[in-house]
Amino acid sequence: MIPKDPVMLLSFVNLKLRDFYGNLESLCEDLDVSETEIVDKLSSIDYHYDKEKNQFV
Repeated sequence: MIPKDPVMLLSFVNLKLRDFYGNLESLCEDLDVSETEIVDKLSSIDYHYDKEKNQFV
């Protein structure tokens, strides 16, 4: 289960990317969540995935 609130989701996803996953695709696959859902929800608060940094900025 991932947080519904976009700000909480941002914190959750960036922590997971930093500590456990090499990329967003791996995180989504492992947690069985839609990459599009995460990207859309975080873009609603003006955050976008940076592949080089492996985080939402």
